[in-house]
Amino acid sequence: MRTTCVCLVVGLVLLVAWTSEAHPQALTVPLKCCFNFIDFPIPSNKVKHVEQTSQSCPIKAVLVTTERGEFCVKPNAPWLKKIK
Repeated sequence: MRTTCVCLVVGLVLLVAWTSEAHPQALTVPLKCCFNFIDFPIPSNKVKHVEQTSQSCPIKAVLVTTERGEFCVKPNAPWLKKIK
């Protein structure tokens, strides 16, 4: 009985140690993802920065930064191609 408990505990410890190695990659969450998009163009003189969202985000998007804040834009927006 005692040997069975020891084997069970050792097996559980090994299982936890083995599965814990996968967590650092699985827990990486992107800082900024877009779920709502603007439907109006932003004048190019107001744009400070343009960047793609992380590939870990569920929806592809472009994050446009202006003096007023950050806006999510669909990557195929025609006006965005002129700014890039």
